[in-house]
Amino acid sequence: MTRADTDKSTSTRTRTRPRVRTRTDATRTAQQYDPLGAMGSRPLAIVLGAGGVLWALLVSVFDRDVVGSPTLSALTVLLVATSGAVVFVASSPFRAPFPRWAFVLHVALLAAATVASVAAQWGPDRSALNDFMCLLTATGIVMAAPYRPSVDLAVGGLVLAAVNAVAWGLGAAVFPHHVPITVAGFLGAAPTLVLTAASAVFAWTFAGLAERVQIRAGSYSVERAERDGIAERVQEDRSTILARDVAPFFAELRTRDVITDADRARARSIADGIRRSMVADADRTWFEHAVTVESGSASASDAVVDDPDGLLATLDVDQRTVVRTFLRAALRASTVDPAGFRATVRRADAPDAGGTTGTPRVAVAIDLAVADSDVGIHRTFDPYFAVLRVTFPDLDVAVRPSALALRFSYDQH
Repeated sequence: MTRADTDKSTSTRTRTRPRVRTRTDATRTAQQYDPLGAMGSRPLAIVLGAGGVLWALLVSVFDRDVVGSPTLSALTVLLVATSGAVVFVASSPFRAPFPRWAFVLHVALLAAATVASVAAQWGPDRSALNDFMCLLTATGIVMAAPYRPSVDLAVGGLVLAAVNAVAWGLGAAVFPHHVPITVAGFLGAAPTLVLTAASAVFAWTFAGLAERVQIRAGSYSVERAERDGIAERVQEDRSTILARDVAPFFAELRTRDVITDADRARARSIADGIRRSMVADADRTWFEHAVTVESGSASASDAVVDDPDGLLATLDVDQRTVVRTFLRAALRASTVDPAGFRATVRRADAPDAGGTTGTPRVAVAIDLAVADSDVGIHRTFDPYFAVLRVTFPDLDVAVRPSALALRFSYDQH
């Protein structure tokens, strides 16, 4: 194969267009579209959970008009606390995305707490103010709104509303108090139905708007910015060669009457340098360009990008944007030494269930030298880890004093 053929194939590989999502994924959540926003809303979920536990505890101890069963009251508070703990753990940005099993467990614990609460107060309970579970099941759905899709929220809310309706309706049937059973059941289910509808609409609307924004950005802004940025860099490099080597050489030739063998050798040397530069430009990936730009000219030559097959060109638009954002933040941080940057990219084809090679995957390892403690590294980069964790679910982050290592993989598109 000739050099021209090699350059042509390399250029074709480098210009691979990133994949753009063209249809809405109904299973994606607000956390996956906006991980930083979900990270910011997490304190609200924690406050709702802690407030619910505190309210259940105070009402169970001080505001019961039926003696009931203290053991079942304690069990109710324990179930509410456990459901809040499930949301607290599963909503961590470093465990994203929030798994479905955690949401199912959360709903099941709240349903069990509802039954335990009614059983604990089994009797002629005349005050609705101390029947707290109909409101806690409602806020329980709100706690999960940023982390689960609208369908899951609707199903979970309907299940909890049904449990509340049956529990309250059964109590009204056994201990009637001038309120029809259907009305009592509706009053028990109403708060959960209202907040479930609000949470589902929020999740559905947010996902639709975010999807449309991503499609527009992916189809135009990101690709054009990368193309224009690389083209500008190539022009700068070639202008430097012309000003540094070619122009002085031609100016010197104009003052001579005879062209010597030394002049011919120098001309060949300049031509070889231009050719090498053009080949390097054709072989440069967007990742190498980003590292060069963000590192600065003084340290770019020391940064290492080991991607012999150009696999980083197969990242889709979303993944490419997230990785570029992290690179910009990391290489521009005052505590990071760009000369200690190293990225290694290799194929990592995983076998499927039958033992044969499945979907081609790419494994990426990024190592950084950071002049900071592990606490300082977390303080600086935790928001970026949250975004990376949603984009690459198998992300592994190793933080040590003066060092940061990231490992993740993705399907080759």
